[in-house]
Parts: sequence; C-alpha cells; structure tokens
Amino acid sequence: MVEGLVIGFIAAICVCAVLAMASARIVKQYERGVVFRLGRLREGIRGPGFTLITPFVDRLSKVNMQIVTMPVPAQDGITRDNVTVRVDAVIYFKVVDAADALIRVEDYRFAVSQMAQTSLRSIIGKSDLDDLLSNREKLNQGLELMIDSPSIGWGVQIDRVEIKDVSLPETMKRSMARQAEADRERRARVINADAELQASKKLAEAAGQMSDQPAALQLRLLQTVVAVAAEKNSTLVLPFPVELLRFLERATPAETAQAVDAASAALRSAPPTDPEAAPDKQTPEKQTPEKPVEKQQVEKQQGRETTTV
Repeated sequence: MVEGLVIGFIAAICVCAVLAMASARIVKQYERGVVFRLGRLREGIRGPGFTLITPFVDRLSKVNMQIVTMPVPAQDGITRDNVTVRVDAVIYFKVVDAADALIRVEDYRFAVSQMAQTSLRSIIGKSDLDDLLSNREKLNQGLELMIDSPSIGWGVQIDRVEIKDVSLPETMKRSMARQAEADRERRARVINADAELQASKKLAEAAGQMSDQPAALQLRLLQTVVAVAAEKNSTLVLPFPVELLRFLERATPAETAQAVDAASAALRSAPPTDPEAAPDKQTPEKQTPEKPVEKQQVEKQQGRETTTV
C-alpha cells in the first residue's frame, strides 16, 4: 500500500509538472500575446513576461510590435508625361493592435506588401518625371496616405514610406544630360555677357576719367609696361596710343609748334638737290616760252598774207 501511494504521488507530481510546463509561456518585451480559447479570442492581451494558459484548451499567438522594414519590389510604370520608369521603395510599419493584426487579415505582412506595390504603381502613373526626381517628399507623403488608409483596419500603422531609386532608360538619361549641358552653357553665356556689360561700363567710366586727366593715360601706360616687364619676357611690345600724341601736342608750347610748322613748310618748298633731277625739271621751263614765240610768227605770217592781198 505504501509503495502504491508513493508511486501515485510521484505520478501526480510528474503530471502536474508536465501540465505546468505545457501551460507556461514567456512573452518577450517587444511582443504581445493573444490567447484563443477553443478558437475564440479571449479578452485581454498578454504583456511581456511569464504567463500561463490552460493547456490543450488555450493557444497563445505572439505578435511582434517592432517597426518592420519591408522593401517594396521595383515596379515598372509610365509617368503622366509618358516616360517609362522603374521605381522601388521601402516601407516602415508597425503593429498597434495585435488582435486585429491576427483576426482581420490573414497575413498582415503580405497584405501590406501588396498594398505598397499597387500604391506605388498608382503614384507613378499620377506623377510627372520631374516630380519623381526632385519632389520626392510630396510623393512619399501621398504614398504613405494611400497605404495607411486600408491598413488602419488591420491594426497596422504605416510609419514612413520612402522612394529609393528611379531607374530611367538610357535614351532618357542621354537626353537629360544634353539638356543639362545646354542649360549650363546658356547660363555661362549669360554670365559672360553680364560680365562684358559691367566691364564696358567700368571702361567707359575710366575713359571719361582719363579724358578729364590726360596724365592718367600716361600713368596707365607705364603701369602696363611694368606689368609686362615683370613676366621676364624677351620681347616687350609697347603700345603707342594716339591719345598720347594728342596729350604731347597739347603739352607743347605754341611757339614751338609754330616753329615746327614753319620748318616743315620750308622743307616742302625747298628745291631738290639731286643733280640728275634738276635737268628734267628745267626742260619744261625752257619749252614753255617757245610756244608763245611760234604763235607770234604764225600771226605775223598771217598778217603779211592779208596785206599782200
């Protein structure tokens, strides 16, 4: 009898140990437990830590409450301006209601992935290429609203959606490169033209200032000579502007100018000293008086003929 009682007691202890092990559950800090008793949801979500359930009657399902990072596969689409692109994205979401995530949708991860793909294709068709390339923040917000609207009923909250990459055809890339190059060339030409305009205005002001002060032109010329000589060149080109001659002419006294004019006039009127050229010029002087003598003889002969008649 005693041995039978001892064996029964040990058997009861083993059974209790097995039942305790079967009913014991541990829920991690980032998880929540949802208990189903005979297929029906029990009220109350089991928090993190040690918890017990009725073995063979209850079933505990754990739901991860962390933010899930899910890449959205690249989607091919045509933009509103008829450009074929390939866009991929990434979505961040988390479960806010563990019971709804298990009851209202079969697989909330797959559901969110499919909704993200369809929303991405839809946002591609509603956007222009320039918006996809430069205005991504607005597209991200629109994509987040499109995914978040149906996922609220699934106990899932969309935290963030980001468009990762936009792949363009090679022809479109070359066209955009040519457009960017032409735009930069246009801006360079405009900048050069603006610089030329400003330089011309400054040069006009400098010319006006130099016209008021003629000595400034000579000083500028000397500065140019110094700048060129500092480069250690073997050849020095010295410009001699006409304005400098006018300055020297204004700086010459009037008497000296008159003397120079008189000397130049005398040189122009002086006979040549070349002996070979002198006879050539004396010949017409001897021939010029011969013409009137011949005319007188002809007239005398005519007069005699008239008298004889």
